[in-house]
Amino acid sequence: MIITVQDFTGVYAEQAFMQELRTAAETSKNICWLDCTKIVGTDCYCDDEAVKTINEMIDEAENRGRTENNCIIKNRDNSTNVPAIHFFDNGNYHYMSKLWTDRVQEPFTLIVFDHHPDMQPPRFGGILSCGGWVKEVLDNNKFIQNAIIIGVKDELVETVREELSQSEEANILDKVTFIKESELEFLISYLKGTQCRPHTPNLYISIDKDALSPAYAATNWDQGSLTLDALKESITTLAAGRKILGIDICGERAHDFEGNEHHTVQEADTLNNALNRELVEFLQKI
Repeated sequence: MIITVQDFTGVYAEQAFMQELRTAAETSKNICWLDCTKIVGTDCYCDDEAVKTINEMIDEAENRGRTENNCIIKNRDNSTNVPAIHFFDNGNYHYMSKLWTDRVQEPFTLIVFDHHPDMQPPRFGGILSCGGWVKEVLDNNKFIQNAIIIGVKDELVETVREELSQSEEANILDKVTFIKESELEFLISYLKGTQCRPHTPNLYISIDKDALSPAYAATNWDQGSLTLDALKESITTLAAGRKILGIDICGERAHDFEGNEHHTVQEADTLNNALNRELVEFLQKI
């Protein structure tokens, strides 16, 4: 299983497991570490120049992997081995899932775990954002067939429906199924039913850890109530008999986090370190 880490803020420096991956990337053909800390125009919004720089960085790593056997990343013209896991820092960078799905070249269903719908209409000239990347994928990716978004705060589902209606874009919701936070009690039943069935045998999974309860993760956005067991069971249920094209993971704490009512800085780093390790170990068995 290929693991690619994109470090935007330096927050991974405080996690022993992620530093193990960084060290392993120096010699392993299965791990790639991309230092994105010097790229400007990336925090919450990703401007065109930053998009270009990030894509060039990924392409360069892919080409280097061909010659040095140090990192294997398939480009957007060959999705037979889309990297299995991508880590990319905190939720401000969730738009990276848009850039990674741009590289998929076969029909797929997008599965998103997030406490926010990430479907806001563009507010700044169409610039890519962490709050609107799902809509961007639905609008512009010819291979996406439908999206299932799990764990969204109830009132935000209604808000995005109103916003899309006002902008006369409500038809995009025909491709989207929301499983709201209040419905998580019935999550697995929904996923086994016809109302949440993926439209293709191919899945692309994107996880923002803010869908999880603070008992399992410390993130930079308000968090939901999904349990880790429910997250794992959901992925297992969805993946049965299907091909996973890629798995994205974001939702670290903010780099300048100073503690809150749930966690001290040290507790947050310990929790996130353990969660990232557990997710990798779990996903390697899917």
